[in-house]
Amino acid sequence: MDKIKIALPSKGRLRRDMETLFKAKQISFANLSNDRDYIGSIEGHDNILIYFLSAKEITNRLEEGSIHLGLTGDDLIQEKVENFESKVSKLIKLDFGKANLVVAVPNFWIDVYSMADLEEICNLHRLKTTRRLRVATKYTNLTNNFFSKCGVLDYRTVMSHGSTESAPFNGFSEIITDITSSGETLRANNLRVLDDGVILQSSANIFKSNIAEWNSSSEKICNEFIDILT
Repeated sequence: MDKIKIALPSKGRLRRDMETLFKAKQISFANLSNDRDYIGSIEGHDNILIYFLSAKEITNRLEEGSIHLGLTGDDLIQEKVENFESKVSKLIKLDFGKANLVVAVPNFWIDVYSMADLEEICNLHRLKTTRRLRVATKYTNLTNNFFSKCGVLDYRTVMSHGSTESAPFNGFSEIITDITSSGETLRANNLRVLDDGVILQSSANIFKSNIAEWNSSSEKICNEFIDILT
């Protein structure tokens, strides 16, 4: 029997929102002894194998084609998957996991409200310190692409492995790009988003791996699953 492999988030808000959606669609998991199990199935659909993985790992598995479908965010797909449009297809945009990837600067930068203003600050910073302005981020590819598009060139990214929003306060960077939903954490760290500083509007989605092995049977199973969710 042909089966398709679907990866779903294993923890956090994405897991809770996914479970709410599945409950509303009357989709139940089977072969799970507890909520920490990492593999299972869907009741009434023996041809669907479910894996519970982190959103980042789901992105990696979609890229390599070891799963057929996966639930993850636009931000991870566009940041982590090179030439993502050729490797994955967005099948369903979901109504949760919404957040923006933004450029945020300290509140005391009273004359900086746009990317054009930031370009001037970068140039002044280089002239004053002989060093490039530092941008702390977990999203180096998306940041570099956006800054290049806006004509901001005299900077360097600093990879963040912890709380990105605290980097300017701790002296690790001058500004940041980070993912935010409400903006509360940015405000708590005395940061604000530039007026034209939204890099990406992200949400959770069901993505299809174009790299995975597909045939008429697996395509049919996929379509049936998508029909249940929509």
